[in-house]
Amino acid sequence: MRAAVLRISDLGAEGLAAVLELAEVPAPPVLAGAGAALVFERPSARTRNACELAVVQLGGHPVTIRDDEVGIDRRETAEDVARTLACYHALIAARVARHATLERMVAALSGRAVPVPVVNLLSDVEHPTQAVADLLTVRSELGAIAGRTIAYVGDANNVCRSLADACALTGAAMRVAAPDGYGLAEADVARNAHLAEQAGLGGRLSCTTRPEEAVEGADVVYTDVWVSMGDEADAARRRHDLAGFTVDERLLDRAAPGAILLHCLPAHRGEEVSAGALEGPRSRVWEQAANRLHAARAIFAYVLGARPGPGGVSS
Repeated sequence: MRAAVLRISDLGAEGLAAVLELAEVPAPPVLAGAGAALVFERPSARTRNACELAVVQLGGHPVTIRDDEVGIDRRETAEDVARTLACYHALIAARVARHATLERMVAALSGRAVPVPVVNLLSDVEHPTQAVADLLTVRSELGAIAGRTIAYVGDANNVCRSLADACALTGAAMRVAAPDGYGLAEADVARNAHLAEQAGLGGRLSCTTRPEEAVEGADVVYTDVWVSMGDEADAARRRHDLAGFTVDERLLDRAAPGAILLHCLPAHRGEEVSAGALEGPRSRVWEQAANRLHAARAIFAYVLGARPGPGGVSS
């Protein structure tokens, strides 16, 4: 059992491989008779639906808690919220504005006789459940992940950060194309190189400011919104700065034959992606959205002790 999965790197190469396997086998009843607290400081569509159903499939009872109901650091501290929820639930999963909130929740629960794991459902730093869904989609559509090339075009945000590290842990190459000021930080690049070296699977990361360079011959083209939750005040500036980084049919034509388009949604047609690309034959965004359920179920099962094995799932 793991205390937390706040970043995709918390899983390591072996853990991520186990999660991907767990996503494709029948759900183990690791939450039978237990509750799971799903805390949402930020709005959610796919994540809430996926996580509630994942908990049900694992035999548990999901309790979704909105920001106005819990008021982290307004009504109660993050530490007190975590301790309270741990009185009732076997698992806490949270979508938060600040990554530090999750870290404080984990710290508040450390040392408990009965561990209550914490899972990141999205923070300003990472989105690990999305990265697992992305890899599941690549594997189901294209086969082996190792050796594939994924091109990410646009704002190198939390989604990009998690996916880059997931690629490092699974042996895929990732090329990130972002304008100046919107790329991965030096610390992100250094961490990614360390993860790739530890995994030893040949994953590598490269960065450019030219979308065409990133997409050339890629197996997967990925994009995300230009204005994420929390960036609304800078919307006009961000749209101006990211102009020219739209993924459209002409850019997709530079990718490898049989390449697929991914987008974690919601999509803004005409900004980060054209309507023709999103609705076209190379798009796999709805298969990707469906995989959010399998990703959440697998991560929850893993942190609760389930492991894949030749005879099925063990826990």
